[in-house]
Amino acid sequence: MADKILLVDDEQAVLDSYRRILYGEFHVDLANGASNGFAAIKKNGPYSIVISDMRMPVMNGAEFLSQVRQSNPDTVRMLLTGYTDLEAAIQAVNRGNIFRFLTKPCEPEMLTEAIAAGLEQYRLITSERELLEDTLMGSIKVLTDVLSAASPDAFGRSIRIAHYVRHVMTKFPLPSAWCFEAAAALSQLGCITLDSDLVKRAYGGAKLTAEEQTRFEAHPQAAVELLKNIPRLEPVSWIIGQQLQRKIPELRTEFPGFSPTQLKLGANILKLAVASEQLRMSIPSKNEALSRLRERSTEFEPNLIDALQDIQPESTPKQLRKVLTSKLTSGMVLDQEIRNTQGVLLVARGQELTGALVMRLENYSKAGAIAKEVMAFVPL
Repeated sequence: MADKILLVDDEQAVLDSYRRILYGEFHVDLANGASNGFAAIKKNGPYSIVISDMRMPVMNGAEFLSQVRQSNPDTVRMLLTGYTDLEAAIQAVNRGNIFRFLTKPCEPEMLTEAIAAGLEQYRLITSERELLEDTLMGSIKVLTDVLSAASPDAFGRSIRIAHYVRHVMTKFPLPSAWCFEAAAALSQLGCITLDSDLVKRAYGGAKLTAEEQTRFEAHPQAAVELLKNIPRLEPVSWIIGQQLQRKIPELRTEFPGFSPTQLKLGANILKLAVASEQLRMSIPSKNEALSRLRERSTEFEPNLIDALQDIQPESTPKQLRKVLTSKLTSGMVLDQEIRNTQGVLLVARGQELTGALVMRLENYSKAGAIAKEVMAFVPL
């Protein structure tokens, strides 16, 4: 896809001159004023570069670009100013909101050079982010494999929570979706610090003692502690830590690449997913579960709850078969629990097998510590 550039000015003649200068060399869209600029970003974004005039009615260029940064942090932002605006432009650059500012009138050569430099910066930002995300997703995969082996019930719940989060995010898309999906996948990581019986009873809605309830409700903070030393997972950790909070607090720390608004929305989506999964265990009716969520109006936004109205179970075509435990493979879904000869739960019913779980079960099978055959749904 070609890099797209948006130029925003309140004078149509100026916009037309930009079009003539840049025609044929860059993919350029024009917007008359800040409101039209926001509309263009919503309809045609994201843009690689957004260039705005400083002096515009209602909202000046620095304010406009600051809001662009909130919704599109990867977009390279440039400001066009007159000499009388230089002090404001310098302040904008120093606050880290602007990649470059250009003085008006701007010579065509200077404008094209600035755009070329901005595109190089954009490609650097996005390529580094993609590399970082790939590396982080590898680390997250390892952690989810650990969770699947250490706490099968918690792993199964995290899969279902992730399904809720992905569905809601189709209605409320967020940039850098990996962060919010990772928070869902690792949301139950702290449960590896709890005994399996407590986890099972808590998930099943059993009445817990006050001491047990306190220990269970501490699992999000246990996950925060486990993740806090992994670079770049700080926003993931923060989101996970909010999943059982009655009210999501205002973010006090700024994480590069994410606005406080985006992270708070992500935290609310995860909290809703966790609550929805808990209700699913005790209330099979989806409509009744949604009604229960709507009763918690101080905790959940109605539009987020409405996004769950059309959610469907996550499924791929599978056939129920009896499978040798030595022949289990990733992607199969168990139709029964697997316990060792001492009765310890190794894998919960309904859990999709991962590579790590398959290896673990192979070792138990070779040692004769589990049954030779199990019932499982096998992908067609």
